[in-house]
Amino acid sequence: MAQDKKSSSNLNVVIVGEPIISDFQRKRLAEGRLWADGYSQSELDAAQEKYGLAFPPDLIALFLERRPVLGYDWRSDDEKIREMLRWPLEGLLFDVENNALWWEEWGERPNTPSARSEIVEKVVMDAPPLIPLVSHRYIPAEPHKAGNPVFSIYQSDVVYYGSDLANYFEREFVDHDHPLGENIRQIQFWSDLVDRY
Repeated sequence: MAQDKKSSSNLNVVIVGEPIISDFQRKRLAEGRLWADGYSQSELDAAQEKYGLAFPPDLIALFLERRPVLGYDWRSDDEKIREMLRWPLEGLLFDVENNALWWEEWGERPNTPSARSEIVEKVVMDAPPLIPLVSHRYIPAEPHKAGNPVFSIYQSDVVYYGSDLANYFEREFVDHDHPLGENIRQIQFWSDLVDRY
């Protein structure tokens, strides 16, 4: 995050565009800044325990220093965080039922929605958990080390939005044309979705 920290003074004056702003986040723009004060270690510990997540070390380092105003407040946004934790699975299930999503390695497509749902839920449960950052942008909790990519997830439309956390914030809030870094870490299942679609 050293590179991200170095450019933090520039990030405070960035005007954030409409594409990622939800009604939930719109009120936060009134603050007129991108970053808010960080969390305490005890607040981060409580959030991870509450949601059964282990934040990767670079996310911990960032959150101790500062947090994105448009992101979720891990102290108070319980309903929205829980909704976004369900979002990837719910989107995939929508595509299974409405857009013919079914991978050969999942076996023969069952005849009932409940049986299909059971298979897809197991696939997602076996994949690394995702941590919501801003809107429908996620960082995987595993592997538990710095440098995990950031995904944009909308149903089965999954793309890399950053090759790592610093690259994500640069691309999202500073320069949308900033290139992805090279050698993006492959994440079980989620990277497969990127590669297939």
